[in-house]
Amino acid sequence: MAYFDAASAAPLHPVARQALLASLDEGWADPARLYREGRRARLLLDAAREAAAEAVGCRADELVFTPSGTRAVHSGVAGALAGRRRVGSHLIVSAVEHSSVLHAAEAHEAGGGMVTRVPVDRTGAVDPAAYARTLRGDTALACLQSANHEVGTEQPVAEVAGACREAGVPLLVDAAQSLAWGKVPGDWSLLAASAHKWGGPSGVGLLVVRKGVRFAPQGPGDERESGRAPGFENLPAIVAAAASLRAVRAEAETEAARLRELAERIRARVPALVPDVEVVGDPVRRLPGVVTFSCLYVDGETLLHELDRAGFSVSSGSSCTSSTLTPSHVLKAMGVLSEGNVRVSLPPGTPAEDVERFLEVLPGTVAAVRVKLGAPATAEAAPRTGGDLVVDAIGRRCPIPVIELAKVIGDVPVGGTVRVLSDDEAARLDIPAWCEMRGQEYVGEEEAEKGTAYLVRRIS
Repeated sequence: MAYFDAASAAPLHPVARQALLASLDEGWADPARLYREGRRARLLLDAAREAAAEAVGCRADELVFTPSGTRAVHSGVAGALAGRRRVGSHLIVSAVEHSSVLHAAEAHEAGGGMVTRVPVDRTGAVDPAAYARTLRGDTALACLQSANHEVGTEQPVAEVAGACREAGVPLLVDAAQSLAWGKVPGDWSLLAASAHKWGGPSGVGLLVVRKGVRFAPQGPGDERESGRAPGFENLPAIVAAAASLRAVRAEAETEAARLRELAERIRARVPALVPDVEVVGDPVRRLPGVVTFSCLYVDGETLLHELDRAGFSVSSGSSCTSSTLTPSHVLKAMGVLSEGNVRVSLPPGTPAEDVERFLEVLPGTVAAVRVKLGAPATAEAAPRTGGDLVVDAIGRRCPIPVIELAKVIGDVPVGGTVRVLSDDEAARLDIPAWCEMRGQEYVGEEEAEKGTAYLVRRIS
């Protein structure tokens, strides 16, 4: 089985396993106690903190360990907002942040705070100038991920951090996806990360709060971890997390170059091997091993199941793979095709042979799924005479509305229109994306008796 979902959770690094087992014998006692076992545990905790701080590029007394990366984000956002409540209640986030950041923003909004969501371009990146324009006198906190978890696009953190520093606003960086590859650039103020993203054990997060940042921990007070992460430290997991972070950093330069070559191989060859595919994300400024593409006329959940049967574990942002039946907020913000979405995120050590086998298996797998769904052939029918057409896809989920549109586009003359009736949220994203890919004109949408009518004009 080839595991291609490292952006969700990287396999446990061998160094993490060794450190975890060793510290189970040495680090079980309370590091706050003064007796021998406690002192031994404290030495392990202090060493882990020093190692993690060195990797992040901060002081050891600025870093605390949390029970997860999500908890680090939530604690960081809440504490920074509370510490600057006299300034105001305005929070800035990008539209493609991890759900942990967006959930924190929603909670802030529900409590009466104000939130600005900065849009991204089609590659998934924010415009630093546009981000800077959202800064206000009452802005308490700004948030920006270092790299996107779904499409791999790296964000201009250094530029945004500079604008925030000039405005006197702290910037919280979610560095979960990038910390394994290097320090986050720029003059940021807070940072959150998660060990299971770099090959450490799950259940360990990092929260860094720079000296001078106003910060008020929320919830009942606790004497551990500077009061910012209450509860008894999971010392064996913390030691393993710090050891593995140091190990992956030592391997990062060589491994990043190798994974970039493999990822570029996928980016270049998938569109050549599979018709009607859109590769998304920035082609240059991206994480080393992440490739994301979307396939027209494909049910994402079915495709993932078929790839799993073929021996490949991949992820997806398609609405068909979600119980909410709505497309990924990242793909939606980018305005790209969501149906048949596949995210390949290669873990360190991925053999080139596995990538080659994936490229061999993918075309036939996609073709088989399209046949099952009754998708049209790539070539469209010759134009016929006749008026406009209506496609009723009410109650039918992705990618059926787009498939039905593709089947009938040849039945209207050039200049004629097709009205696609759909109540699937994904259609709002996928029909315009289909038009761009197939050289047709997306006219817009109208309210319909049921659902929404999406208008497409045939121009070729």
